[in-house]
Amino acid sequence: MFTDKARIYIQSGKGGDGHVSFRRELFVPAGGPDGGDGGKGGDIVFEVSDGLNTLADFRHVRKYVAESGQPGAKRRCHGADGKDLIIRVPEGTVIRDDESGKVIADMSGDNRRMVVIRGGRGGIGNMHFATSTMQAPNYAKPGQPATGLYVRLELKVIADVGLVGFPNVGKSTLLSRVSNAKPEIGNYHFTTLTPHLGVVDLEDGEGFVMADLPGLIEGASEGVGLGYDFLKHVERTKLLVHVVDAASTEGRDPVEDIKTIREELKKYDPEILKKPQIIAANKIDSIFTEEGEEDPVERIRKAFAPDIPVFPVSGVTGQGIKELEYGILEKLKTMDRTVTVFEPEMEIEYAGDQELPYTIERDEKGAFVVEGPRIEKMLGYTNLESEKGFDFFQKFLKESGILKDLEEAGIKDGDTVRMYGHAFDYYK
Repeated sequence: MFTDKARIYIQSGKGGDGHVSFRRELFVPAGGPDGGDGGKGGDIVFEVSDGLNTLADFRHVRKYVAESGQPGAKRRCHGADGKDLIIRVPEGTVIRDDESGKVIADMSGDNRRMVVIRGGRGGIGNMHFATSTMQAPNYAKPGQPATGLYVRLELKVIADVGLVGFPNVGKSTLLSRVSNAKPEIGNYHFTTLTPHLGVVDLEDGEGFVMADLPGLIEGASEGVGLGYDFLKHVERTKLLVHVVDAASTEGRDPVEDIKTIREELKKYDPEILKKPQIIAANKIDSIFTEEGEEDPVERIRKAFAPDIPVFPVSGVTGQGIKELEYGILEKLKTMDRTVTVFEPEMEIEYAGDQELPYTIERDEKGAFVVEGPRIEKMLGYTNLESEKGFDFFQKFLKESGILKDLEEAGIKDGDTVRMYGHAFDYYK
């Protein structure tokens, strides 16, 4: 069975403990401390694998733990670092904190490899604690503890075009006709579970990626049937193609079907309805009208055109397919086809972060300059150009105590704060 969500436990490696020992050799009666440092714990790394298209493997293995660092040893020997644990996922996988639901990382677009949890730093051995007054320190620093949490993986299909419609309206047949995809095709009254992807190649090297998304049934926005399993795939697509049975071969009303689907999309996220849409009036080879009866394709046009263009097609005979393909391409040419990537909404807190230092100083112009490895790390994965990214940045400053330290340093409304090339005006 296709799986597009999973809940797993991930844990970084513990840092190795520092070692306590003293140099003891012939003719060196007081050689001093020589305990080595512990090794760093392994990171938890997520990596996109082009050979994967489901999360099925995570149904069998639900716990992922990186290797811990080795403890230090005598003679100043450094413990070995723990091996990173690389977790391979399909492109489009969103990693969320299971408890809060916040996005930790989105493995899409340029995000091919992401360190989600860093391993604990190794503790330092007693050789570092020798001073003029303490020449035989009998203690060392332990390694930082491992960090673990439950995360939720969600696979959201990445495609330019999403085919949406009720079960058995011909989406799979249409996809197999226009692209290189080979979905299973049959007269099923249940819905496709697997989002099939196909590349549509047109003349002059132009084309696009199309997905036959799992079929929608009424009530999906409330979790009925596949529910969110269907709707979350729609978020990434740039253009929606409503596939309807124009011939009503099974008694379905194509106009009502489109209205129902649009209503479910609106309930889930009104922004989705702002995406360009096209209607593929399928199965026109099965339309037989008697004299005086309204052509069902014209009835669909009256209901939705010109806001939503209507293309009569037959997935069986191929009639109207070229017109549909180029109609889709012309729409896509007017759009930004950059992959939608969800911004991180949280930072994984662990002992190592708490110890990363930062400094607050005034420059010659009176601006407050905040620098340090923790600030640099945070700015490295935060997109300050987006609203969510900037909101995350604000929360980080507050929760890490930096805002409080700035206030104690005498910052006032209108003062400038500089951080690694970024400048902000402070207002309480």
